[in-house]
Amino acid sequence: MILLGILAASGAGAAAGVAGYAAGGSTGSNVDTVDKFLFSDDSRTTLSLGLSSARTATAGMSNSGVAGYCAGGLTITNVNTVDKFAFPSDSRTTLGTGLSAAKRELGGFSNSGTAGYAAGGYDSAKVNTVDKFAFPSDSRTTLGTGLSAARYIFRGISNKAVAGYTAGGYDGANVNTVDKFAFPSDSRTTLGTGLSANRRGTTGMSNAGVAGYSVGGFEGGVTATINKFAFPSDSRTTLGTGLSSARMKSAGMSNAGIAGYAAGGYTGARVSTVDKFAFPSDSRTTLGTGLSSARENVVGFENEAI
Repeated sequence: MILLGILAASGAGAAAGVAGYAAGGSTGSNVDTVDKFLFSDDSRTTLSLGLSSARTATAGMSNSGVAGYCAGGLTITNVNTVDKFAFPSDSRTTLGTGLSAAKRELGGFSNSGTAGYAAGGYDSAKVNTVDKFAFPSDSRTTLGTGLSAARYIFRGISNKAVAGYTAGGYDGANVNTVDKFAFPSDSRTTLGTGLSANRRGTTGMSNAGVAGYSVGGFEGGVTATINKFAFPSDSRTTLGTGLSSARMKSAGMSNAGIAGYAAGGYTGARVSTVDKFAFPSDSRTTLGTGLSSARENVVGFENEAI
C-alpha cells in the first residue's frame, strides 16, 4: 500500500494532495483498470490507459508530484513488469528495467523524491529480495539486506525521508513481523512490537511524519483490524474503529495530513467499498462512490504533489 508524503502533518494547515490511484486486481478475472480518486472531493474517474497488461497482486510505489509505479504481479504467469504513470498527465510508460525476477504478492514502499522499493513476493518460491528503483532515473539495484525472512502477501508503509516498513505476510504461516528499512542507508531492523496478530493480505496507509497503518488482512478469517504505528517511536495501538467490513487484499492510498483510504478487497466476496480515515482523528467514513468494479488484490499509489 504504496503510501507516503512529507508532511509531519497535524491535520490543521496541512496541504492537500492531488489524487490516489487503485490499480489492477481481480474481479474473478484479472483487470488492467486504474481508478483515480481526487483528494479534493473524493470523486472517481477511470484512466483511459490502464496497466500494460491485466494483472493482480502488484506492488505500488510513489514519487509524489512526479509519478506512480505498479511493479510485478500475476497475469497468467508472474511478471517483472514495472509500469510508470507520469503526473499530472497519467500517461503510462513501462520501464526498460523491471524487477530482478518475475513475482507476485510483493509489497511496495517509497522514499518520495529518492527511491521506490519492491519487497519480498513469490516467484517460484517465496523470496526476501528488496529491489530499489532510484528516482528520477528509475535505475534498479537490489539491497544487500533483504527482508528478515522470505515472505509474500503483504503491503508496505512509508515515512518519507525516514523509513519504509513491511508488515505481516506469509512465510509458510501467517506472521506478525514488521521490518523497518531506514532511509537513506536502507539498513534493516525488525520492530520489537509487530502486528497485534499473525496476518497476511494486509494493506498500508501512511500519514508521513505522524503514523503508519496496517489495515485488514487474514488471520484464519478476514479481519477489520487496523494497527497504527506512531512515528518515530514505532509504538503500536489498534484503532477503536476498524474497516467497515472485515476484508483482505485492499488497496491503500494516502493523503498525508488529511486522510488514508482502503479500497476494494475480499470479504468472502469481492467488494468495491472505499473506506476513508480522517487524520489525525482516525474517524472513518465510507465513500458514496467506490471502485468502478468489485475487486481484490488491487494496489494503491498516490500523488501528494510534494
